[in-house]
Amino acid sequence: MPEVKKLRDLFWESLRASFGEEVILNGHPTERLPNTLNVSFAGRSGFEILSNLDGVAASTGSACHSGGTEISPVLRAMGVRPNIAMGAIRFSLGRDTREDEIE
Repeated sequence: MPEVKKLRDLFWESLRASFGEEVILNGHPTERLPNTLNVSFAGRSGFEILSNLDGVAASTGSACHSGGTEISPVLRAMGVRPNIAMGAIRFSLGRDTREDEIE
């Protein structure tokens, strides 16, 4: 999955370039799943952001707790502040994800 990891990192860098300090990485900077990017948009609602995105594989809750608007128990356990955690979105990439889709 090195290619997927490369795309995940490209996506993260693109988000940082576009949103700067307003986008926050949730999780370890290097020790994380190669196909998943969990970020928060500070002071925003992840649900509202996601509702405006078409054709994107993403979720606002934890993998085992979809459909809710509550803060992910994992983010809560990590000590992520509520105003940051409410803006969390988990993006999933797959082996068929292409660079042009990331851009």
